[in-house]
Amino acid sequence: MTSADLPIDENGRIYHLQIKPGQMAPNILLVGDPARAEFIGSTLLRDIEVERENRGIVTVTGTSEITGGRATIISPVRTTVTTAGMGTPSLEIVVNELVALNEINFETRTRKPDFPRLHIIRVGTSGGLQASTKIGTPIITSYAIGMDNTGLFYEAPYPDQICERLEQDLGHIVRNAMSIGSRFHGKIHPYVSRAEPIIVDALLEASASLGVPAKLGLTVSTSGFYAPQGRDIGRVKPAIPEIESAFAEYDPMLGGQRIENMEMETSFLIHFLGALGYWAGSICTTINNRRTNTFDHHYQEAVKNSTRVALLALAVISSRNPDVRIS
Repeated sequence: MTSADLPIDENGRIYHLQIKPGQMAPNILLVGDPARAEFIGSTLLRDIEVERENRGIVTVTGTSEITGGRATIISPVRTTVTTAGMGTPSLEIVVNELVALNEINFETRTRKPDFPRLHIIRVGTSGGLQASTKIGTPIITSYAIGMDNTGLFYEAPYPDQICERLEQDLGHIVRNAMSIGSRFHGKIHPYVSRAEPIIVDALLEASASLGVPAKLGLTVSTSGFYAPQGRDIGRVKPAIPEIESAFAEYDPMLGGQRIENMEMETSFLIHFLGALGYWAGSICTTINNRRTNTFDHHYQEAVKNSTRVALLALAVISSRNPDVRIS
């Protein structure tokens, strides 16, 4: 791998994250806000090994020790928290560098014969799409609907037939929501990815153990915050008017699950990592509700609860699946 393909500085650190192999744990939390990464590192991790900031990307590696009310005693887990930024383009950079740190020998620039399986959970904020979902509820993603185009540059196979069916259904919904005279009619098409079921189960178990009421559902990941999520505040009109309503009304026929929330990262995360055989999932707190037009200005405690759920889920997974390697 050339230095143009994989930039490594003179100190052996990868270009954007500015950390070395070995400074990253196989259990990882991804957050959007650098301040949130710093907060998690200072309050929920101990025995800090690495604290690094570059280009607004904060990375902290330490040890988490979270147990729940009904959880058995779980050993401390070496954990990394890092910033993914806002949107899938930023997340694509960060996740690729995490994978490179795990898989590539930086001295020879070749892939290792085997390497640990990564477990990565996104902890974020999102907008709720169902009127019945209370603000502050963490949404645990089962499937993600990618309304970004980052995932389209990676030829990941369908994880299951549900993804293929949902893509077809949602493609029709998007086209029908657009004006037939739109310049982009028929050119915007979602891709669907599946969160790792073991991660989903661990998040549900951890939320119950910690007494944090969470909801399982589908997540829409968009390429922006305003028009891509149906916010019509500019003088250039959205290409897909009221896109949030179109998604909210769709029944995916998955045991009562609905499309619960909109955010900007989950789709690519689980699309890309799942194709590599890594385990990825997402838990995002609803800090506003698009159907009731409400916003929670004091959402930080709810996000902290979601973070504790994610850390406990990583601990549960690690205790049951120790030292698994991919070759």
